[in-house]
Amino acid sequence: MLGSEGITKICLMGLGRTGAEIARTVLEQPDMRLVAAICSDFSSKRGKDVGEILGIPETGAKVYGAGQLEEVLQEHAPDIVVDFSNARATMKYVRLISERRIGLVIGTTGFSDHDVVRLQLLAARNDSGILYAPNITLGVNVMMLLSHIAARILTDYDFEISEAHHRHKKDAPSGTALKIAKEVEKGLEASGVPLIRGIPIHATRAGGIVGRHELMIVGDNDKICISHESFSRKAFAAGALRGIRFLKGKSGFFEMRDVLELDKVLLSCFERRKTAAVN
Repeated sequence: MLGSEGITKICLMGLGRTGAEIARTVLEQPDMRLVAAICSDFSSKRGKDVGEILGIPETGAKVYGAGQLEEVLQEHAPDIVVDFSNARATMKYVRLISERRIGLVIGTTGFSDHDVVRLQLLAARNDSGILYAPNITLGVNVMMLLSHIAARILTDYDFEISEAHHRHKKDAPSGTALKIAKEVEKGLEASGVPLIRGIPIHATRAGGIVGRHELMIVGDNDKICISHESFSRKAFAAGALRGIRFLKGKSGFFEMRDVLELDKVLLSCFERRKTAAVN
């Protein structure tokens, strides 16, 4: 359900550097309204207006502690919760959000396979919408598509992944690097090539690196590199907006490949290749 006059009401979980950029971006959208933000119960941001956190005039959206989430959902009735907190917090509160059939866009990382299965089950049980998007930037999803295509064609090449993030990122390798490896595996399998060993992944945690991923594809006589680098957290905000607009009014479990319709693109690509081969 949408808020009054077609405005999508947003509650943001997590007001770190990325969360703050998303808050700023949501506030600029004419079809969205930030109604509340959630931080740690012990954060100094608690009780302040979001505008004060961002260094802009008051927005009317207050920052609440995580323990007040149920109160926030009841009082402000958001249409979608955008979560950039951490995996532990997400899994603690996802049931509460899902049972109220409030859409949930998850942009954080560090989830186990068991966590993802639980997200899928909650979306199905409660007929709620959950977008699981730890790889929320648009460009990195295109990189995944290109990685899959390359693996389906260059089946006798070797593949290695390197990724780098800021020193505060806790999970290594990143969830995105793992998904790139999965796309390579799926590409090889689609061409009937068994994966003899896993795809090596090298992780770096240093300084303030926003995010960089590179897939190196090496044959006997040449090399291809597919890479993506985020220069600004605006890239995450752009992906979050795309995810919010996609999830609005939907129920089910989704990933960014659904948002960007990457499966259709992939199918179209290889259908054309088959047609060209026949002709």
